[in-house]
Amino acid sequence: MTVHFIGAGPGAADLLTVRGLRILQKSPVCLYAGSLVPVELLNECPPGARLIDTANLDLDQIVAELHQAHRRGDDVARLHSGDPSVFSAVAEQMRRLDELGVPYEIVPGVPAFAAAAAALKREFTVPGVGQSVILTRISRRATAMPAGQDLASLAASRSTLVLHLAVQEIDDVVTTLVPFYGPEGPVAVVAKASRDDEEILRGTLATIAAQVHEAGIRRTAVIVVGPVLTASEFPDSHLYSTERCRH
Repeated sequence: MTVHFIGAGPGAADLLTVRGLRILQKSPVCLYAGSLVPVELLNECPPGARLIDTANLDLDQIVAELHQAHRRGDDVARLHSGDPSVFSAVAEQMRRLDELGVPYEIVPGVPAFAAAAAALKREFTVPGVGQSVILTRISRRATAMPAGQDLASLAASRSTLVLHLAVQEIDDVVTTLVPFYGPEGPVAVVAKASRDDEEILRGTLATIAAQVHEAGIRRTAVIVVGPVLTASEFPDSHLYSTERCRH
């Protein structure tokens, strides 16, 4: 058997990859994050599948379910929101499975930042404007950030910033970022990206906090900061340039 860590995408059920769907349809056990994974995906599980919502389980309980499935010889579809490579809490599960000798694989999914970019109809790497994207969060109510990875240190690069798990602290985020991007620095907040109830706020560091409070956005949102959000005057990329040698 194999535990399949599957990126279920940002929220829209049809953004699950074909590979992830095929595994889900044949796995007799499915563990899913009930508050984040679209419930429509559970309809794809085979009849009689064991369905386990991990929203209220701790790590020991989750690993115990995976281990028991291994002993029974049952494949497991372990659904995580977004993509397992970013803020997924998959690393500690894989470490435990390595210790237990339980085989696993990772199936990538559509990450929240990509869904946000699609919703905003913006490229986050615009020639001459921004060529680096930093995915980060803040440490409030969560694991402490490593040394040198605090928001101010990262903002000093003036790269495109994508903040997860930070919208509840929008006032502090704004205060930290204004010295680097200026009060007129472009900002967007995308809540529930790709879902039917998706919400998009656009503004500047001077205006975005008030918009977030008025909209009542408290979770399931990413904050995007940087000049790529409003860039209109920029050079064409070298990729399609008429001056590029194609022979």
